[in-house]
Amino acid sequence: MDQFLRRTVAQLDRAAEWTGRVVSWLVLLMVLATFGVVLLRYAFGYGRIWMQELSTWAHAFVFLLAAAYTLKHDEHVRVDILYKAASPRRRALIDLLGALLLLVPASLLILLSSWDFAATAWSIGESSGETGGLSALYLLKAAIPVAAILLLLQALSQIARALLGLRGIELGHDPHAFDGEGDGL
Repeated sequence: MDQFLRRTVAQLDRAAEWTGRVVSWLVLLMVLATFGVVLLRYAFGYGRIWMQELSTWAHAFVFLLAAAYTLKHDEHVRVDILYKAASPRRRALIDLLGALLLLVPASLLILLSSWDFAATAWSIGESSGETGGLSALYLLKAAIPVAAILLLLQALSQIARALLGLRGIELGHDPHAFDGEGDGL
């Protein structure tokens, strides 16, 4: 059972790591688009709605699709007053309860409530309401349930990691530290 949980953590963490690294390139796109909008508007008096939307959409994609990566690296906001001082087993219990009672239900709620919203946008090929805006708004709306699915997958990793932690096996959070054979760090 421990080996199955270790493999599960490793595979799900690799998926979150890959997604985060791919999505991180959108930060560069966002910066370049914003720089382009500012430069063209203030230096040349030239502006385009699609360029402004490109920056906003890139930001939205980063926020949505990097959430699981952020969770994997334990960088979400948490009240650390009690958590930091807790033993590894107590932290595992807190992580397990947090995932089961908060993360999974919230992710499922987001997934279920956004599914029809995204499916409708996709089915009609929804585009920006602005003249000259980007034409694939359905892609942005589809990122909402995708983000919920990615968070659910990372929640499974967190649950498996917590179960191992309750058994006294700590894997750590470094994706390169776990090779699938040892106990991690």
